Amino acid sequence: MPKIKPFKGVRAATDIAAHVITRSYQDYGKKELKAQLKYNPYSFLHILNPGYKFQQEITGTDRFNLVRNRFLEFKEEAYLVQEKQPAFYVYENTDPHHSYTGIIAGTSTQDYQDNKIKKHEDTLSLKETLFKDYLKAVGFNAEPVLLTYKDQPAINDIIQQVKTNLPDQHFSTTDFNSHKIWAVTDPELIQSIESQFKEIPELYIADGHHRSASSSLLSQEMEGQQDSYHYFMSLLIAESQLHIYEFNRQVTDLNGLSKQDFLIQLDQHFRIQNHGNELYKPSKKHHFSMYLDGDFYSLYLRKSLYKITTPLQDLDTQMLYELVLKPILGIEDLRTNDRIKYSYGKHDMVHIKERVDKKEIEVGFGLFPATVEQMKSIADAELRMPPKSTFIRPKLPSGLIIYEF
Repeated sequence: MPKIKPFKGVRAATDIAAHVITRSYQDYGKKELKAQLKYNPYSFLHILNPGYKFQQEITGTDRFNLVRNRFLEFKEEAYLVQEKQPAFYVYENTDPHHSYTGIIAGTSTQDYQDNKIKKHEDTLSLKETLFKDYLKAVGFNAEPVLLTYKDQPAINDIIQQVKTNLPDQHFSTTDFNSHKIWAVTDPELIQSIESQFKEIPELYIADGHHRSASSSLLSQEMEGQQDSYHYFMSLLIAESQLHIYEFNRQVTDLNGLSKQDFLIQLDQHFRIQNHGNELYKPSKKHHFSMYLDGDFYSLYLRKSLYKITTPLQDLDTQMLYELVLKPILGIEDLRTNDRIKYSYGKHDMVHIKERVDKKEIEVGFGLFPATVEQMKSIADAELRMPPKSTFIRPKLPSGLIIYEF
């Protein structure tokens, strides 16, 4: 029975909101980042990259303190405005292909620690600690964790009820996304939302494992301090609205094997068909595509030779690791081995073909996307997916709603 609560969110002033919110900081290349900082004084990137004001790179504790200062400046200039009373936020995002609606709320770190919020990815302790220190220093969190739950008609009804009103904010951004926000401050509606989520047995992290882990560490460190430290900002979205895409694999070499020897070893566990120049993409799980030396191949698992005893072994990324990447190509650690790269996108296999043809890599593998049920089954079994197993949408902007401690 996860516990959620409303909070006094900090939002961009309505007239400049489209200029404030940004994609995740890591999404920006150097040139685009520089252009945003130079030509858009309202961009949340000025808060995340405070060194731009001094035309120098600033790191560590000094950067954290300056991020805090820029945040306070944005509030003083009324670029960012805090809600007068606690609210849940119904948020609708519409891109050219999909529309998503969820509830932004504070979610209990105790529930995370008690495993009522389930995980499917490992986290790196160094990264957890670094982000915990960042949150403590800056005093806010600008990117919600994406949490999902089994569809609940009663929650859907509440959301639809809220959406019959005009949104508090409605704006579009240059990436062709439309954003609508409804601040829910009515006490009866707040109580209804809290009550309905108490009926849900568990939540699942779809995206944001490090953010939630860092928030949990901060909560433990700030034991006895104000209540806001013991919650983290999340977007709660029904699982039917999640869209999961595949991450493909690119490998630089065949681990000393010739093409023929490599294919012979693959044949032990897969039925292999050469498709020549015809682009092949897998159409169901346990099917893989491969591009090698000018040809596309389909790889179909020989199921009689691979016994699936756990939900993790049913996952294609784990299967590829156990049968190909580790035993044949010699890639033991998927996180640190620089012989493997990950990529995604609608036309990614074309991109992989180009890289193989240019001799930048030796072989590429295309995968079928994992499902929400697979993700949940792995989390329920307290197992962990290999890195880069899922690319999940919606991807949430920074600075849309800010949770201040």
